Amino acid sequence: MCYELKTNFGGTEAVIDDNCGISKFYAIADTLSEHLQIRFMNQVDDTETLDWDFRYKDQFLTLHYNIFNGVSIFPHKVETPKENNLAVMEVARFLQKQVY
Repeated sequence: MCYELKTNFGGTEAVIDDNCGISKFYAIADTLSEHLQIRFMNQVDDTETLDWDFRYKDQFLTLHYNIFNGVSIFPHKVETPKENNLAVMEVARFLQKQVY
C-alpha cells in the first residue's frame, strides 16, 4: 500500500502502511538503511510516535510512525516542495516494491 497525501503547505506525505505495528516501522527503516544507504540523523522516539529524519538525494525527509496512523514519509521542511515531493514519492515507490 502506498498513497499520496498533500499537506496544507504543498508538501507530500506518502503513507506506506496505515494499519501496522512498530515492527514494520523498524523493518522499513532497516530496508532504507540497507538498500538505499540511508543514515538516520535525528531520531525522536515518543510513546505513540517515532520521527526519524534522513537525507535522500539532498532532500531532508522524515520517516514517521504513529500507533494510530501507521508509517509514512514526508518532507522534513517544506522549503523546496517540488524536489521534496519527488524524493518522498521516489522512496515510497521503492518501499512499495519491498516485501515485509
